[in-house]
Amino acid sequence: MTKPEPVNATQNQLLEWTALTARLAEKQQELWQLLARKSQTMLQQKSNPDPMNLQEGLKQYFSGLLLDPEKALKAQLDLGQRHAALMQYALGRMQGENPVPIMQGDKNDRRFRDLRWTENPLFDYIRQSYLLNTQWWQERLGEMETPDDAMARKLRFAMRQYTDAMSPSNFWLTNPEVLDDTLKSKGENLLKGMDNLISDLKENSGRPKISMVKKGLFEVGKNLAMTPGKVVYQNELIQIIQYSPSTEKVFKTPLVIISPWINKYYILDMQAENSFVKWCVDQGHTVFISSWANATSAHKDITFADYMTKGLLAAIETAQQATGEKQVNVIGYCIGGTLLATLLAYWKARGEKSPVKSATFFTAMIDFEDAGELTLFTDEAQIAAMEEMMAETGYLDAWHMHTTFNMLRANDLIWSFVVNNYLLGREPFPFDLLHWNSDSVGIPGPAHSFYLRQMYLENNLAKPGKMKINNTALDVAKIDTPSYFISTIDDHIAPWKATYRSAKLLGGKVTFTLAGSGHIAGVVNHPGKNKYHYWVNDKLPATPEEWLHETPRHEGSWWVHWAKWMARYGGAKVAARIPGKGKLKAIEDAPGSYVKVRAW
Repeated sequence: MTKPEPVNATQNQLLEWTALTARLAEKQQELWQLLARKSQTMLQQKSNPDPMNLQEGLKQYFSGLLLDPEKALKAQLDLGQRHAALMQYALGRMQGENPVPIMQGDKNDRRFRDLRWTENPLFDYIRQSYLLNTQWWQERLGEMETPDDAMARKLRFAMRQYTDAMSPSNFWLTNPEVLDDTLKSKGENLLKGMDNLISDLKENSGRPKISMVKKGLFEVGKNLAMTPGKVVYQNELIQIIQYSPSTEKVFKTPLVIISPWINKYYILDMQAENSFVKWCVDQGHTVFISSWANATSAHKDITFADYMTKGLLAAIETAQQATGEKQVNVIGYCIGGTLLATLLAYWKARGEKSPVKSATFFTAMIDFEDAGELTLFTDEAQIAAMEEMMAETGYLDAWHMHTTFNMLRANDLIWSFVVNNYLLGREPFPFDLLHWNSDSVGIPGPAHSFYLRQMYLENNLAKPGKMKINNTALDVAKIDTPSYFISTIDDHIAPWKATYRSAKLLGGKVTFTLAGSGHIAGVVNHPGKNKYHYWVNDKLPATPEEWLHETPRHEGSWWVHWAKWMARYGGAKVAARIPGKGKLKAIEDAPGSYVKVRAW
């Protein structure tokens, strides 16, 4: 009997890679079926295939090239010369030389932090070629001559999305870390990554929503939002939590916090070591906070005015009833701060006495003239398309806001997870902030439409008499409540120069503080962390640049400075109040039930 020929190592490898290809093909078939079903659903729905109207912008761009062919030719020659120089650099490296890189790149760009991107000549060439092309396109769009500056900004944003997506770090064959993992695991990382992708699509009805944190790792009420308290009021829009005291004596005037209704309130009460809520309680404040309902079709008639009356006003009245005090101190975070300014102006316009003793605005805009990159999504065409979509459901699905905010920081909030979850086949990162970031809420259609049109599109709140609530014309310049603005220097949602202009609109005494970092990390900065820095000044010169030039910098957290400022309006110390023991009875334990409702 003839013995079979031994299978050599090469044949083994070939068999293994053939098997891998077959398994990937099976998973790919499942993936295509999921995407096909979603595509069919999208075709049946009314949707604008080009909501940003980029076709018009591209038409303007290429029309400009046709009108100036010499400029187009010069640009092409320039690109060719740059690539020729890069090729010469690459050949020099292959010959053992050490030439100066053509494209240095950003040292903080985490996409290329693996040393092989610079140490390996091939991957160095791929990286620099990508950076070169990206820079060239940015320069071309920067030179675009158009009477429509908004369109030019849209095209630059769209090009950034495209170049971010086309980074060589996002493809397994051109990412050295992924390629190395693929060879070592014999492709198991790609199989696991395909499983992760299919799982995410199934959980979100075929829509792309990347898991940012390991499932089941964090849960509100178990290891997030743990500060003790009771829900003491609720309606169809909001729950109000009153927190249990941690000191025998507390400030007489209660503190009401109005959180943004785009995300969950517990960003201010994540865990004990970074909880703003717990820190305020420990400073001796009787703290109340808003927990907004996740909007569904049942909220289709909720207006912006309802957010003011059934939301903010209800929270203030709850604090008054629970403590017996007539005055309250109020914090409004982001859109919550915009709502606070609206209510203060409303009272002024109606000649009513405000119960708000002091107002604190966390990264909040009143003047939306220069509201950053979010204005790219808030022109007439896009708002109209959004309104048409909301008319069908009655609300804006949380997925849309979540995706929009992630696009503003696509490399950090989209593509880094694509690489980690789908290419490397790893679990998402164990980070509580990412859990919160994925826990968005739906927004009632009428309220969202009013907000987008009145603030972003027309900037009416900043214009005396232009914005009306219940037929009452508002003028924020008449607000004389002592106010404290906290903004952050790297904020991409509420740019600090816009919040500075907002602060200057108010008529009362204003202290303006600028903190390090961004919209979240700059606000949630516990003093115990000893991180970042801040600038503070109650003199507001004409421009934000002048203010920054004239204002000294302080190390550490702004919380300590704000606490001293707030103590002026806290009143005398009184016996601590126990939630549910006053006029308002406890409905349920904090964090309540509204915050536990997930939008997906």
